[in-house]
Amino acid sequence: MSQKLSLGWLGAVGLCVALSAGAQDKPGDFTTHVPLTLSGEGPWYRLELPMAVQLKARQTDLSDVRVFNAAGEAQAYALAREQARTTENRTLNDVKWFPLYNSADASEATPSIRVQSSANGTLVEVQPSIQLEAGEEVLRGWLLDASAIKAPLQQLILDWTSERDGFQRFSIEASDDLQHWQSWGEGQVARLSFADERVEQHEVGLPGQSARYLRLLWNTPQSAPVLTSAQLESARTNSLPLPLVWSQPLNGSSVKAGEYTWQLPMGLSVERLRIELNQANSLAPVTLFGRRESSLPWQPLSSGLLYRLTQSGQDVVQDELQLPGQTVQQLKLIVDERGGGLGAEAPALHFAVRATQLVFLARGAGPYTLALGSSTVKAANLSLSTLIPDYSTKRLAALGQATVDGGSVATQPITATPLVTSGTDWKKVGLWSVLLLGVVLLAAMAFSLLRKPPAKT
Repeated sequence: MSQKLSLGWLGAVGLCVALSAGAQDKPGDFTTHVPLTLSGEGPWYRLELPMAVQLKARQTDLSDVRVFNAAGEAQAYALAREQARTTENRTLNDVKWFPLYNSADASEATPSIRVQSSANGTLVEVQPSIQLEAGEEVLRGWLLDASAIKAPLQQLILDWTSERDGFQRFSIEASDDLQHWQSWGEGQVARLSFADERVEQHEVGLPGQSARYLRLLWNTPQSAPVLTSAQLESARTNSLPLPLVWSQPLNGSSVKAGEYTWQLPMGLSVERLRIELNQANSLAPVTLFGRRESSLPWQPLSSGLLYRLTQSGQDVVQDELQLPGQTVQQLKLIVDERGGGLGAEAPALHFAVRATQLVFLARGAGPYTLALGSSTVKAANLSLSTLIPDYSTKRLAALGQATVDGGSVATQPITATPLVTSGTDWKKVGLWSVLLLGVVLLAAMAFSLLRKPPAKT
């Protein structure tokens, strides 16, 4: 009997949940309304939410985002930020490195080499194409053999002998055949003596592409240091990550020397920070802390070396910190002021989060409006596979586009919806009738079971 009663109560609870889910959100429930412009083929449209739009939300997970048509009807939608981070294994690979020599008076920056490789492309020997006399050769760079790594390359990690301290700047090029090279930008590592301590930076970010070989070339006349270790971190992803979206500068405060704090507009999953270093020759070892709210303790998020230094008439800048992407609303930066500090006032800060895409199914007549800004509404988004029955990453990229009209976010005054005193909401009456009928039937079933005489043994 108790099992039947439990099942009956579960049915009643389920009916109550269904009744709650049937309640429709109205445009007047939200503080911000943004017109949308549609292009391409529907009925599904994909909207990349600008940072300014996300900051209008009242809920960290964007549960208070909706799309309405001209009649004020809510549209079915999905948020596509979860699948943007489907990263599989990250692997750290030790790789072989080969020196690239050139003559001291060579006019070309790229050394000419002879290469011997195995049948699978692994490098066995790398030699200059011409014989160099002792004392004429200069180490210009290094060739890294990544032929055994099949996943896209995410990060380069170097170590070198202590004879060459200071900043090391070099170009990074990638190739699959050692004949055609593609630029992957510039890298920079550093080893500095600082107030009886050593500050070191060994990691260089790579673009997340695959390559069999990497070529690192130090700029003339600076020759390359002697490497003692070279590693490449690789990772496979199920889908291309959404780009980072950067904020406008955020002002902070400082209550004591070498300590700065910033209050974000809301809790955000921050992945990167940029600190504005306006003064030349700034050098600051820093530690960054974060927390969700003032009642919680500070948690360490990142550390590193920030600097703006002038070398050969050019500024060498490292002003970014990588973060783990956990949700924070308050940030605190502690600076080791033995490097000179960052000044009495807190520097401006830029933060970056992953772009969020909203996909909705256009139903009814337009124009369509994006609404957000409510602390009470519940999440109503579907999964992408539910919203789009034959969903795939390729299909997602081919959907129609929705954009914020005019590229701006306008907070429109919301007028309260007047109470309707005439007429009857028959839909609500019907739902309540079904609920009451279910309760009556449940009570009748329980009464019948209680009156039933016990079975004779």
